[in-house]
Amino acid sequence: MNASETLPTQFNVATYFVDRNLEEGRASAPAFFYEDRTLTYGDVRDLANRTGNALLELGVEMEDRVLMLCLDAPEFLGTFWGAIRIGAVPIPVNTLMRGADYLYFLNDSRARVAVVSAPLLAEAGPMLPQATHLRHVLVAGGPPGAYLSWEDRVAKASATLAPASTSRDDAAFWLYSSGSTGFPKGAVHLHHDMVVSTETYAKQVLGLRATDRVYSAAKLFFAYGLGNAGYFPMGVGAQSVLYPHRPTPEGVFEVISRHRPTIFFGVPTLYAAMLAAKEPETRYDLSSLRVCVSAGEALPAEIYKRWRDRFGVEIVDGIGTTEILHIFLSNRPGSARPGSSGLPVPGYAACIVDDAGLPVPRGEIGNLRVKGDSTMAFYWNKHEKTKETLFGSWIQTGDKYYQDEDGYFWYCGRSDDMLKVGGIWVSPVEVEATLVGHPAVLEAAVVGKEDTDSLVKPKAFVVLKEPASAAPGLADELKAFVKDKIAPYKYPRWIEFVAELPKTATGKIQRFKLRD
Repeated sequence: MNASETLPTQFNVATYFVDRNLEEGRASAPAFFYEDRTLTYGDVRDLANRTGNALLELGVEMEDRVLMLCLDAPEFLGTFWGAIRIGAVPIPVNTLMRGADYLYFLNDSRARVAVVSAPLLAEAGPMLPQATHLRHVLVAGGPPGAYLSWEDRVAKASATLAPASTSRDDAAFWLYSSGSTGFPKGAVHLHHDMVVSTETYAKQVLGLRATDRVYSAAKLFFAYGLGNAGYFPMGVGAQSVLYPHRPTPEGVFEVISRHRPTIFFGVPTLYAAMLAAKEPETRYDLSSLRVCVSAGEALPAEIYKRWRDRFGVEIVDGIGTTEILHIFLSNRPGSARPGSSGLPVPGYAACIVDDAGLPVPRGEIGNLRVKGDSTMAFYWNKHEKTKETLFGSWIQTGDKYYQDEDGYFWYCGRSDDMLKVGGIWVSPVEVEATLVGHPAVLEAAVVGKEDTDSLVKPKAFVVLKEPASAAPGLADELKAFVKDKIAPYKYPRWIEFVAELPKTATGKIQRFKLRD
């Protein structure tokens, strides 16, 4: 889908996702379930308008940045859509980072206003006075302390607000990359980008419709979660369940049982942890689900099979990035190829190239490039990195892939994660997926380590389902298990048992930390 062919030049995306639902008669229809509250589409419109007016009263102007350190709560919805409505640029950021990270986000973005959920003030608070460009802080969901109350300001503001005169190609919002390979970069997204993702992946792959109710364990600050629980359901008039708490396996099962969603969005590590829970199929009711979705990391075929066999619903795996906004390669409901990332989403093209940018033969590992109209405009303040990433209308994702003879794409790892063993490329993802197939293993991460001859060989960090089962000989058993399943030269020469793996807040394994 190309936005220039379907959207008017003068376009404010808040009208597409917020106003259109009222125009289609959904003012009193439920939109979001939050704790014990239900927000209708009319409530969301009023919340957005009031928040937009509150920001205007604080001096926020067109293109000014508004940093959002918000839980999955009403303040997120009001601030995100309210800022966009007035032509400002909301920047949702990771709620699980440290104070120094928030100071970086504030100074890098030059945000004039920050909206902070009260429980996050303890971590971010000490850094707020140090932010060079910050003028106002609104605190939501609790005592504001030395700052302004978001609820008070919003309640006093008018619920009438005309959308700013923006272009479909104006900056609408930023998202910082998850930092799986280093410090986050600000990806600048435009007013048309969310429409493209909705009209392609949400509608054409998932078949999302007004009768659906969605629940995403991935949070709204993450590109994946922002689509899943935020603008996708609003794009079709569906319902969304917001859960501001940490998504533990037990908590997620309880939300599904209570709210009865039809679509659940998770990440591979969460699916593995949910499968490791004590007899969940007898304690929780998942019968409302028509499809489950996975992204963030490649979903091992073993987890797909175990989930389908246990709960009777398949997991549709795909890959998306912050830079491309949402999923651009995906399996299809009813025709998944377990272990693969599937086929290009309608409206996107994908190819695999070598380091010179030339296409590689089918079956050969190379660099994944993608073309689609939801791709970021650029990285903020990262000119050289932008040039390294964007190639005209194509973007190089930093992922290593190969494509099989049927056109399916198979993930091999991040470019920085690939190992060359005996002159042959080894995918850490393949070794990890094999280890997860052993009944004792919950999770695994594979990195390169030099042996006594300074040659790189695979090393595995393994999390066991039952840590007490790390009996003598288990490491050798796992090595033999891998040798028996895939090419022997790929087996891990060293296995280290650990309690947990380092991950981003979005569930991606940070292999660079294990290498360090």
